[in-house]
Amino acid sequence: MTAPIAKFDPQLDLVLEREIDVPVELVWKAWTTPEHIRHWFVPKPWTITSCEIDLRPGGIFASTMRSPDGQEFANVGCYLEIVPLRRMVFTDTLLPGWRPSSKPFFTAVLELEPKGAGTRYVATAIHGEEASRKTHEEMGFQDGWGTVVSQMVEYIQAGHVKL
Repeated sequence: MTAPIAKFDPQLDLVLEREIDVPVELVWKAWTTPEHIRHWFVPKPWTITSCEIDLRPGGIFASTMRSPDGQEFANVGCYLEIVPLRRMVFTDTLLPGWRPSSKPFFTAVLELEPKGAGTRYVATAIHGEEASRKTHEEMGFQDGWGTVVSQMVEYIQAGHVKL
């Protein structure tokens, strides 16, 4: 049983919902294996140059994104909740070991549900203030996170993720 997530607040939150044609077990593995994340986690031609995962509450979730012109952007946070094959919650508000971040931006909730042979995929970005939500929206949340889901599905369907 999972704890309920806060009620969606359109002033603070963004959500992406999709039904995708890959099994939940492969989606989970794509999300929890650093070697897989490197291949789909940012819209191309951006790349992931490093990824670290310690899949437990308080464990690190970090990645470094590289822009097409070579600039790198490190993202470090920690997991708050892990429910295998169903939900993961991670944030940059807290760092690994529950240390507060000096620059919190958002908390992400990924919820997965088997849907036939596929998966109902819901990704919610929760922000602490309306300005952060607006910034995230203007950064291209819907297009960016949607592209990433499509890339992940293509990567899985190409046979790169195995159980």
